[in-house]
Amino acid sequence: MFDILVYLFENYIHNESEIYVNQADLTKELVKAGFHDDDIFKALRWLENLSQLQESHVKPYLTKTTSTAVRVFTPQELQKLDAECRGFLLFLEQINVLDLPTREMVLDRVMDLDSAEVSLEDLKWVVLMVLFNAPGHETAYAQMEDLIFEEPTGLLH
Repeated sequence: MFDILVYLFENYIHNESEIYVNQADLTKELVKAGFHDDDIFKALRWLENLSQLQESHVKPYLTKTTSTAVRVFTPQELQKLDAECRGFLLFLEQINVLDLPTREMVLDRVMDLDSAEVSLEDLKWVVLMVLFNAPGHETAYAQMEDLIFEEPTGLLH
């Protein structure tokens, strides 16, 4: 399923044509690319749920935010996200790539992936997809792209 999400993101992100594609045509394209129907359905549902997060269950309880808020991970989140992934999320918050609502959107989408654990590389793609779909986060998206695609130039201090 995750491979389909990355495939779609890479093939449609810089496409100047209409992003809204007929689902039947898209399914045919994905089958032709070698993906299975069940995984295609899960990936499309994952994307639909991502688009619905903008105004649904994430934002209402984040209206009163504070800079001293601490995120406590659930046992399920701890199982899916190792210390490296959780540390990376904290790093993204500290450099203002993620704010509280986008962090929660990332966690929501990570928990909906059909894998027991999420690698750091997969987490980075989820963050990129969430930021791309979050209006007003263009600068954060560009920063995230730099973190993913640019080669490190030296030691971080």
